[in-house]
Amino acid sequence: IVGLPAAREAPLERMTALLEHRGPDATGFWRGDAASFGHTRLSILDLSEAGAQPMVRGSRVLLYNGEVYNFRELRRQLEADGVGGFVSDGDTEVVLAWFRARGVPGLARLDGMFAFSLWDEARKELTLARDPLGIKPLYYRVLPREEGPGQALAFASEPAPLLELGTPSLDLTTLRDYLMYGYIPTPKTPWEGIFKLPAAHALTWKDGDVEIERYWQLEPGSRSVDEAEAVRATAEHLEKAVTGSSVSDVPLGLFLSGGVDSGTLATFADPGIQAFTLGQPEKHRDERQAAAELCAHLGLRHHAIEERGIDLPQAVEAVLDAFAEPFSDSGALSVWLLSRTVSQHVKVALSGEGGDELFSGYRWYGRAMTQPARGWARLAAGLAPTLTKIGRSWTRRGTEGLERFAAFVGTFTPNQVRSLAGPALGEGGDEDLLWHYRRFWRADLPIPQRLQAVDLQTYLADGLLTKVDRASMAFSLEVRPPMLHPGLVEHAFGLDPALHRHPELDRGKRLLRQVARERLPEGYLDRPKKGFNLAIGRWVKRHPQLWNGALERLSKEGFIRRPRFLDLTNDQTWSLLILDGWLARHAPGYPARG
Repeated sequence: IVGLPAAREAPLERMTALLEHRGPDATGFWRGDAASFGHTRLSILDLSEAGAQPMVRGSRVLLYNGEVYNFRELRRQLEADGVGGFVSDGDTEVVLAWFRARGVPGLARLDGMFAFSLWDEARKELTLARDPLGIKPLYYRVLPREEGPGQALAFASEPAPLLELGTPSLDLTTLRDYLMYGYIPTPKTPWEGIFKLPAAHALTWKDGDVEIERYWQLEPGSRSVDEAEAVRATAEHLEKAVTGSSVSDVPLGLFLSGGVDSGTLATFADPGIQAFTLGQPEKHRDERQAAAELCAHLGLRHHAIEERGIDLPQAVEAVLDAFAEPFSDSGALSVWLLSRTVSQHVKVALSGEGGDELFSGYRWYGRAMTQPARGWARLAAGLAPTLTKIGRSWTRRGTEGLERFAAFVGTFTPNQVRSLAGPALGEGGDEDLLWHYRRFWRADLPIPQRLQAVDLQTYLADGLLTKVDRASMAFSLEVRPPMLHPGLVEHAFGLDPALHRHPELDRGKRLLRQVARERLPEGYLDRPKKGFNLAIGRWVKRHPQLWNGALERLSKEGFIRRPRFLDLTNDQTWSLLILDGWLARHAPGYPARG
């Protein structure tokens, strides 16, 4: 907290305690006349007291969450420039010294995942920064000052500590965004005055004034190199990414789904790593056998995890506990179940997030987005019941460009949101429902790169990375995505997009598959993609009272309009269950669930 008098800083210990699940190994505090900080530590590098936080060096105080993998290289550069006196062996002190020497522009040199604050006690100035792709979260709250101009500021890794400073009003219109995207897009949150700092941005607070600036920008390229050279360079970047992401003073694990991304990472991982695969009840979705064969081929220790001991009511509560904001990706529960077991074996795990975005893995990167709109489909979509799977499918065929992309990626299509949203959400609203996608939509880029640019800055940051962070940190497990190593990101995004997809098969991950083909068991790459989501529809059939109760409460309280025909996808069903549960916890007057 900065800018509030001491009397208003009393909840610091209570606020910090709410983050113990993110850092159970140690807790530390620092107080000055204009600022107070609390920190919970998950000890991974330099487990000694020399790495404790808040870290104070002279007049500067650092709170740091994450890992910067190239910290040894940065330290050597600092020492060559005459910056010395390091007393710890980890990355925290290097981040502090690097920022002091290089400032905001120097943040682009940090290879890794991080969110940090640096307070300069002498200047009474605060800097907050978040890594380039938003792997680590950072929330802040603006507060009125009792003394002096401008605003006070509080910040944390999650919203819960910020709510201890008084419960703000809800911005219910953000729940309309939730129906559209499956999450509440950055910088919004459901609470007025609480915001998410965007990825690749730094915030500066001084004398009550707040300024936010971008320090890194993803730049597309069109390098048309020989395919063999592209494969060789991709392999080099992958090896560097996995090696860098494996820097740790504690044992590592690997989330192994049985797919291309995590399978490729396994081939570059240290042989001592432990691999973990979550089983599925449906045989056609279960990937444990394929993962076991891969581990046997590579000589890795494999753990196959059963999905048991949890059903739909418990699943909804588990996700609500882990996610402060409503979040509709049912894959969050899979990560939660996996992390619950993995955390009993290791404190750090590698995961494959980013592979689809970088290597054109999603089907909407191919012909699905380039085919022209069908007039008959547009007409059929207008005649079909809006809130049905067939209505959504025809909407995809009947639209083009950004609207078709949204129909692929969004939880509900814009037309479905307008049909579903009730008066409590301002109904469909007059605003542009696609505003979050639209601000990253680059009409000057080829369609595959246009989609990459949007996905990397929306669906990846607010969806996939949020899912993994909250679900894993519920069990004090740090998950690192090597695919998002800056060098690998810039390499993949800088290539001619034609290198990423097989033209005849309309299949993505062309380079990744060639890198992995000689390393993986025969036939491994030919298996169909199975995904990480659970069969919510199967659970709802076992618990109709929970589903019907949610629909009744949501419609009675004006959050949705209940249509006559309702045929939803698993994620759409899950999104309404989560919305009902979230409102029961946070919205004043919303009825409790039975």
